[in-house]
Amino acid sequence: MSNIDTRKQGLLIRSSLIHWSQFVQRTGVCPCMLGELVEMGWVESVRTSPESYHFPEKEVFRVQKLMRICRDFELPTIGGVIVVDLLERIESMEQEIRQLRRLI
Repeated sequence: MSNIDTRKQGLLIRSSLIHWSQFVQRTGVCPCMLGELVEMGWVESVRTSPESYHFPEKEVFRVQKLMRICRDFELPTIGGVIVVDLLERIESMEQEIRQLRRLI
């Protein structure tokens, strides 16, 4: 695992990044499938050299969720991506509703 400074909206943010091989080991994702996810832009990644990618730790849980959904429901990768995206949107909306209710 390495710490690399990344820039986000003009702010310097310290983040822990995981090398490709560590990410594959921790998530159990097939390297080919990870390559697909990176190409689609679904997994956040940082290209540290022409042959090397690193991933934020937060992506581990997200990919593990994708793997479980694809396996449990026998979905292709794109189907699992859609399901995970929808679940994340629902979670975000529920959080907004809770925040709005606190204002009442």
